[in-house]
Amino acid sequence: MDVTPLHTNGAAMDRRIERPHARRRKLAVRISLGLAVLAAAAALWWFLPSSGSLAVDAATIRIAPVTRAAFADYVPLRAQVAPLQTVYVTAISGGQVEALIASDGQSVAAGAPLARLANPTLALDVASRSANIAGQLSSISGQRLSIQQSREQTERDITSARNELAKAEALLRQKQILFDKQIVTAAAVTPLRDEVAYQRSRLTALTRSAAEADKMLADQSSGVDATADELRESLAMTRAGLAALVVRAPVAGRLTAFTLQPGQMIKPGDAVGQVDSERAWKLTADVDQFYLGRVRTGLSAVADLDGRSLPLTVIKVLPQVTEGRFRVELGFKGAAPAGLNRGQTLDVRLVLGADRPAVVAPSGGWLDAGGTTAFVLTSDSHAVRRAITTGRRNPDQVEVTSGLAPGDRIVTTPLGTYVPYQTLLIH
Repeated sequence: MDVTPLHTNGAAMDRRIERPHARRRKLAVRISLGLAVLAAAAALWWFLPSSGSLAVDAATIRIAPVTRAAFADYVPLRAQVAPLQTVYVTAISGGQVEALIASDGQSVAAGAPLARLANPTLALDVASRSANIAGQLSSISGQRLSIQQSREQTERDITSARNELAKAEALLRQKQILFDKQIVTAAAVTPLRDEVAYQRSRLTALTRSAAEADKMLADQSSGVDATADELRESLAMTRAGLAALVVRAPVAGRLTAFTLQPGQMIKPGDAVGQVDSERAWKLTADVDQFYLGRVRTGLSAVADLDGRSLPLTVIKVLPQVTEGRFRVELGFKGAAPAGLNRGQTLDVRLVLGADRPAVVAPSGGWLDAGGTTAFVLTSDSHAVRRAITTGRRNPDQVEVTSGLAPGDRIVTTPLGTYVPYQTLLIH
């Protein structure tokens, strides 16, 4: 039997038959590539900040915990030594500086002459007015003399009338005795009775007129006296204007800011220097306006001087705010220490209240935004903005009254660049 060989197609003979394990390897590779793409996408999504988020380097921020601790309620100040009292020296009269009697920095007594001014015009005016006032006073003296003469004349008239009445009454008594004995007739008595009646009437009229005249003269004398007093006062003031050409120290103390020079022209009312109290000092300091509602007179403070603590008290609060600060004045409790000098600076702790436990956070630049928000860490890589309220502050601590609890961690770096964002992504 003939056997015919079978022939197959060459293409069919060249076809590659894959093994099962190769197919599984390719599938694994594809799955791995897909997972890698998904992981890359997830990482990209994770590390790219979303809207309202900002990626920050952990090395550029500071983080601190919120704790419950005793809050030291004080504010540090840099205070300057100043005289407790300063009185300005003012020129009462104007003129040209003729001579300097005292010098700047010198201790002076109250009323001590400091400088002498020259003012020829004022000198002539004072002389003229003094002469005029003296003339008016002389005229007043003449008026007083006239009033005195009128009073004396009235007294003489009354005395004469009394004398005449006494004579008439005596003569009438004599004639009346003779008339009673029928030695003389009624014609001898009647004229005497009329004379007595006349003298009595005259004395009564003079006495009444004298009373009225005395009242009028008293009023006139009072007016003259008042005018004389005014003229004397005017004369004293006029002469005082000339005496005021000598500039004097208003109080005892140390003369400062006294820079007059010979020949310098001074106008009335010009300040020519000041007298500072000696060995009586106060401290002045500027305080942040944040504390304006809490600082009041009577608060205690402590100043550091050469290792000593000096007790102070607030004696004046000047509430006007300038460049975000207001001024306070502090006085020493007891005598001020020796050796202080004007302008010397001291470190002061102004005590606003007693220490007491509170929820506190570290002070820092994060408070510059007002202390109303804080970035609180929810994990090591996330910090979320949270609204808070703060109360008292000192250089190391701030009291947190709401929004934070002990154990919270916050970003204490200045928040100025983070204002638009709600979340910080820390890496």
